[in-house]
Amino acid sequence: MAPGLPRTHFTSSTFIRLLTELASTEAVDSEQSFAERLGLWLEWTDAISLSTALSGGSAATSSRPQAGASAAGGAIVEEVARVRADLIQSITTDGLFTADKASMKRPTPAPDADIDSAPDFSPYRRQYLAHQQAMADRLGALRGRVRTALSNQSPALGRLAALDAVFDEALGVRERHLLSHVPPMLERRFEHLRKVHHETMAEAQESSASHPWLKPTDWWAVYRKDMQHVLLAELDLRLLPIEGMTEAIGHEITRRQ
Repeated sequence: MAPGLPRTHFTSSTFIRLLTELASTEAVDSEQSFAERLGLWLEWTDAISLSTALSGGSAATSSRPQAGASAAGGAIVEEVARVRADLIQSITTDGLFTADKASMKRPTPAPDADIDSAPDFSPYRRQYLAHQQAMADRLGALRGRVRTALSNQSPALGRLAALDAVFDEALGVRERHLLSHVPPMLERRFEHLRKVHHETMAEAQESSASHPWLKPTDWWAVYRKDMQHVLLAELDLRLLPIEGMTEAIGHEITRRQ
């Protein structure tokens, strides 16, 4: 994980905290339990699949794993670490978020342009969507391979893999729908920062200076940092089920040694 960005947990999600801050709105208070809210997301057919996964035979922890299970488990744990590192590097080195040695030319207005013609959100939207797609593509396939490695470790972990498959199928559409709302939230943050800076410069009677949106503070830098942090937090969130399964694999390998 990038320095200064704590790992995401279900009970204290960096991703949710950042989105709440960006939205600047109070979250809807609910007295429903997590199980009750989750139940609203599941169809009756999902409940049947979930019940089947939970009651799929007795846990025979003494049963022998499939041949080569430990080696395959160790390999998938290493693969998860590599994919995570690759995706983090893709985000942290994206030229749209960096101030120097940009790999993507930063949008720049004409020298005589006024404040309202400063670059719009479109390049950032495209790039955020590109990163989301990259995460979905790589982590979707990886999650399936992790489930296979997990199910080969023991019958008990096989049921955990089956449980993950049910949740992946049942909640995948809802997850994609919810994550599709992130770019619009970031666009509102973009427009807010630009408006605040414009108003600040007008109060300081500097709004007619050349490139006023870059002086005296670079609101672009603030925004780029916000967006990069949200991307990293979203990656952390998407990795939670995968890392939960790899942790179970690691514990099983250690137990057998």
